[in-house]
Amino acid sequence: MVKRCSRCRESRPRAAFAGNRAAGDGLRAHCRECWAEYHQARQVAKGKNVRPGAETPDGHKFCRSRSEIEPHSKWHRNATATDGLSASCKTCRATKGRAGHSKRRYGITEAERDEMIASQMGLCVICPKAPAVHVDHCHETGRVRGVLCFNCNSAIGKLGDDPDAVRRAAAYLEGSSWKPTLVAPGVYRLPS
Repeated sequence: MVKRCSRCRESRPRAAFAGNRAAGDGLRAHCRECWAEYHQARQVAKGKNVRPGAETPDGHKFCRSRSEIEPHSKWHRNATATDGLSASCKTCRATKGRAGHSKRRYGITEAERDEMIASQMGLCVICPKAPAVHVDHCHETGRVRGVLCFNCNSAIGKLGDDPDAVRRAAAYLEGSSWKPTLVAPGVYRLPS
């Protein structure tokens, strides 16, 4: 259950060593700490910029984006990383993911979306009862139309973004059902 590091000569648990499939035991010869020191020294020798490590208590990691120390429970796992944790904490990854989605999907930044919501006074444009949280866009052109509540956005989508379908739905709700009128035998007139 323990292995001796060939650099610092200390016996450490197997978890202190990174994997190496080529090695007989499947682990590197140097422990993670010695490998990190060696790697940083090589990068400095090559003239590359090396960020200094932050002192953190056991079970914690330093988030470079927010300059805060977070417990390991606030990080996603990454088996290929030296410490076994993701480069960004869960909070930063979620923020970056939302911003990236808005830019990729709709071509707008979060600031532009927030500006649209503010111009709508934070409410859905169709039913000013619910908060505006879903970006509505034209599926043909990709143009952003506004920010709606979930129900209104899905209703427009289910009606196929068709204004005529929305008008017929409104007429149906107002009581004039969408039924053809018999004008002559075999001739029907559709409501306009």
